[in-house]
Amino acid sequence: MKFQFNYETKASDLWQLSMYGIYKSMVGLVNIIFTAAMVPLTVKYWSEVNGYLKVLLILGLSLFTVIQPLLIYRRAKRQVSGMHKDMEIGFDELGVHVKSGKEKSTVRWKKMKGIVKHPTLLVIYSSTNRGYILNNKVLGKHRDALYEYAISNLKKVK
Repeated sequence: MKFQFNYETKASDLWQLSMYGIYKSMVGLVNIIFTAAMVPLTVKYWSEVNGYLKVLLILGLSLFTVIQPLLIYRRAKRQVSGMHKDMEIGFDELGVHVKSGKEKSTVRWKKMKGIVKHPTLLVIYSSTNRGYILNNKVLGKHRDALYEYAISNLKKVK
């Protein structure tokens, strides 16, 4: 079986991957608890505090709901600016084939570290910190088939 996709890693893809990583960790749990505690605190004391404390309450509410996601998106935009545009990625029995401009590379299945399925992304890891992010728009109807294909090839070589 073969799969072939044209894709470009976008800032929104990296942002989503970062947000999934954060909210599946202890850091995400702390973010949620902090934000959940800030809501009743803000409601209870809003009418009793001066303008300076109102600003602090608003900052506390927006820290993990607005500010952190914006900073992560900004970092993702910087990362994407250094990446190749218009790449082709293919999957077959030999491994993962990537073509970007005149450069071509192949990563054999035995060298691949794994695949992670998120609601809007598939991430195929070629090393612990590097991988290929394919969003649902790129994958289309082939998302589940590619995931099962990659899993079966990874199991064969492990």
